[in-house]
Amino acid sequence: MRKTIPAAFIFVAILIPFVLSSCAHISTPVLVDSDNDGVYDNYDYRSDYPTPLYYDQCPTSTPRGAKVGDWGCPLDADKDGVPDDLDKCPGTPAGVKVDKDGCPLDSDGDGVPDYLDKCSGTPAGVKVDKDGCPLDSDGDGVPDYLDKCSGTPAGVKVDQDGCPIAAMVQTSAAMSAVEKQIMEKGRVTLNVEFDFNKAIIKKKYHDEIGKLAEVMKKYPDLKIVIEGHTDNTGGLTYNEKLSQRRADAVKQYLVEKFGIEASRLSAKGYGEVRPIKSNVTKEGRQKNRRVEAAAEYIIKK
Repeated sequence: MRKTIPAAFIFVAILIPFVLSSCAHISTPVLVDSDNDGVYDNYDYRSDYPTPLYYDQCPTSTPRGAKVGDWGCPLDADKDGVPDDLDKCPGTPAGVKVDKDGCPLDSDGDGVPDYLDKCSGTPAGVKVDKDGCPLDSDGDGVPDYLDKCSGTPAGVKVDQDGCPIAAMVQTSAAMSAVEKQIMEKGRVTLNVEFDFNKAIIKKKYHDEIGKLAEVMKKYPDLKIVIEGHTDNTGGLTYNEKLSQRRADAVKQYLVEKFGIEASRLSAKGYGEVRPIKSNVTKEGRQKNRRVEAAAEYIIKK
């Protein structure tokens, strides 16, 4: 008796070759890592693997050996846009603009980055402080590179060139002789003379010393050096000590009689080494026994 093959078996037998042929054409995903950074390019096939694979967002630009994040891009710890392996200034504060090396911009090239520079636009070569501002050694408000009178005493008012200015402008006619000489020459010889071998101030010189006191009161920033002098009678050492006593006497007179602050006065004895007249005559020796007042700076008109 002839057996009949079920139709189902016939259908399966016919279908198998077609299925096998179709499977032969299914491609197996190939893992590609173009820049060899350990992050595969094949993001589209992540569902085909037990462990999700990340798509490399920087597949060709990552330098060899650079550390990368999960997305295949070089790490940038301070997020300044420059990868860590190229960043010469790591740790830049957030939001600070940087150059190609990852360093904060320094537009004026003074060594202080723009975000810390309180004096932008400093001229090239000018020395600056930690805030990027030009140095002002004497603190007069005029930077050193523009200051034509460096070393101005503290508190003295200056002009745009950093030079001391007078508290009040006057014509030469309205000035006393003492004030005029100090303003023009920076020193004045006081009409104060001493007896031989003495350092006592005579009453007749009160007004003369008072003129110097008036100038000092008018210009409260003015400091004066009182200089004592002698003739050549006696030894050098003795005369130097004598001239110091004379200078000290005038200084003390200004303090006690006219209320000038002692801190604004200093005294120096020069002995016989700076005569203004010949010591040959009695009159010349008398002129040499004198006191001069020298300003620490010249008051500008």
